[in-house]
Amino acid sequence: MRLKEKPLGILVNLLLGISWALVFIGSISSFITFYHNSVFFAILSALIGALPGLAGILFLEHIITNRQKHDELKKQTKLLQKIIEKQ
Repeated sequence: MRLKEKPLGILVNLLLGISWALVFIGSISSFITFYHNSVFFAILSALIGALPGLAGILFLEHIITNRQKHDELKKQTKLLQKIIEKQ
């Protein structure tokens, strides 16, 4: 887990797994549905079918990155306060 808070980390990892499952299900089902028309159209529809899951992954990774950045800024602030107190 990349997040230090246990409940939030579990929830985000669960949602990431669901998003990846949506990517695979969306792309495979779209590909199979439109395969009889043409292979090019099937590949294009598979890419479009994967977009909602990919958007979810992007959103969750954004949340994780911002949370890690926030935690790092907290650490830096504590260190800077210690340096100021010593001077």
